[in-house]
Amino acid sequence: MSLRSLALLSLCVVLTACSKINQENYSKLSAGMNRAAVEQLLGTPTECSGALGMSSCTWGDQNSFISVQYAADKVLMYSGQGLK
Repeated sequence: MSLRSLALLSLCVVLTACSKINQENYSKLSAGMNRAAVEQLLGTPTECSGALGMSSCTWGDQNSFISVQYAADKVLMYSGQGLK
């Protein structure tokens, strides 16, 4: 394996290990948290939708994700799946 391939593989492993979508960050969420605090903790959401003061944002993919539901930009409830 070339040095370049080894460096690229190492970078991928480090980036995966540094994912903010994990059990540790999930346990830091709480009802009533404001949206800015959640985004500081988890980063930019993968997708968001909503209407009439209610919204839902998701971080991650189909296998590992955190989903947060907001009312007036405050956490109402949240869930996660496949977190490590």
